[in-house]
Amino acid sequence: MMTTTTRKKKPIERVNMDELERILEQTKDVLSAEQHRKLKAAVETLAYLTGEIEEKKTSIRHLRNLLFGSKSEKTKGVLPDEEKAAVGSGGENADGEGGDGSADEADGKADNGTGKKKKKRQGHGRNGAEKYTGATTIEVSHESLNSGDACPDFDCAGKVYTLADPAVIVQITGEPPLSGTVCKLERLRCNLCLTIYTAKPPEGMGEGKYDERAAAMIGLLKYGSGLPFNRLARLEGNLGIPLPSSTQWDIVERVARLLDPVYQELIRVAAQGDVIHNDDTTMKILELMGKRQEKRRKLGEQDDEFLGRTGIFTSGIVSIREGRRIALFFTGRRHAGENLESVLRKRSAELVTPIQMSDALMRNLPGELKVIWANCLAHARRYFVDVVESFPEDCRFVLKTLGGVYKNDGLAREKKMSPQERMRFHRQESWPLVKKLRRWLKKQGKDRLVEPNSGLGTAITYMLNHWKKLTMFLRVPGAPLDNNIVERGLKKAILHRRNSLFYRSENGARVGDLFMTLIHTCELSGVSPFDYLTELQKHAAAIRENPAAWMPWNYRTHLEPAPAE
Repeated sequence: MMTTTTRKKKPIERVNMDELERILEQTKDVLSAEQHRKLKAAVETLAYLTGEIEEKKTSIRHLRNLLFGSKSEKTKGVLPDEEKAAVGSGGENADGEGGDGSADEADGKADNGTGKKKKKRQGHGRNGAEKYTGATTIEVSHESLNSGDACPDFDCAGKVYTLADPAVIVQITGEPPLSGTVCKLERLRCNLCLTIYTAKPPEGMGEGKYDERAAAMIGLLKYGSGLPFNRLARLEGNLGIPLPSSTQWDIVERVARLLDPVYQELIRVAAQGDVIHNDDTTMKILELMGKRQEKRRKLGEQDDEFLGRTGIFTSGIVSIREGRRIALFFTGRRHAGENLESVLRKRSAELVTPIQMSDALMRNLPGELKVIWANCLAHARRYFVDVVESFPEDCRFVLKTLGGVYKNDGLAREKKMSPQERMRFHRQESWPLVKKLRRWLKKQGKDRLVEPNSGLGTAITYMLNHWKKLTMFLRVPGAPLDNNIVERGLKKAILHRRNSLFYRSENGARVGDLFMTLIHTCELSGVSPFDYLTELQKHAAAIRENPAAWMPWNYRTHLEPAPAE
């Protein structure tokens, strides 16, 4: 009779990160630069995941989202068997997001025989001609007929008249992001005095090799769309327009110096905001890392304030005042709260205390400056989304209840309520939901229905600990529900980090912050970033004298009127 012996599993050898760093340094001579970078990334990822598991700060779902990304946090996405959420009159479901894309909604059919048609689902991918605001519009007259002419049909005695809606054809053509013109000017020389006479360049051809539109396009592609300089250089090289990455950097750095007065003015205006959102994400600046950092310390170039810090961040701030939204970006050693403090130092003393929206991290607070601190409800909701697979019924109740709150907020936006009206509306419609949710959360702990150290217990504890700040919208007019607006803005910094990986220097980070600030503020204001960046360069002298007149929402009033045809 054969017997099997159970082998005792050998415990995993624990190695600290400092030792791993030394081992990685030794592999530089053996591996190529690309292989060493990939190995280092794998080791750092393993160390991060191990730390998360050891500290019990994560779940299997959260780890899967970290590794492979999260598809959706909608209730219908995290609870697949959930009935499709009813779409409110504001076109938003219980999660405060777009419609569910049902067949009835897409086709505009009647709703269950009530005779009321649902709105067609937006985002179907087809755009009308009015959406192509940047396209050239050509009006074509009929080749043989004019209004009032006789009908060409011989059997008809009528006359033709112009219709109000013309037939429209949209054609998209392919062009390089940056194109060029080679102008060969004829030269003539006198055979006696040897004087050379050169033809004048065509009208509209500037003196510089790279005009304002070229600089605006490079900045928009790099800092607005995340296209690295070397990729754009390859693309333009394939199209026959050489554009080295070093040249692109020289262009955007020069433009950044010209536009710095506008950037500083945007910071000053943002400091006057009624509601200010802030958050940050990690970033890399090579000048502040590794041996470069040690060299700077020895030379005394590093500020004493940050000698003990190793983290580098890009902070995002979105300030809202009188319907205007301004996005600011700051990259460096400072946390989001420290950057917010430097902005609020420029705030007028006569203004009331602003509302600050962020997650519950203390480093988001602006030092000793006074703010009305509200916390992100979507952040608290995300704790329940992460454990929904383990506690489906409990999480269903929480997500459905919060969905009702978001639905009410969507209705308030649709009806364009004032901050006071919105607060009263939430007190009337959302307070019963919030009260019911808090009673349920307390019951789970009081009756010991949930293990406090479990994922659900952690989610409940977080929500109860920050309850007052999470429900600030019930007590303070204008307090938002969440911090999603700044998290969407930080996607620009994340896109840059994924594609370009890092900034080379602090100066490069400042240039990136300036362009991201101008580009995203234009997007929030419904203004074309390309046109805005172009016009700012053309009016650089006027900007230095009065930058307040060249904000995204008022710069067009200062442009020279187009000459009459």
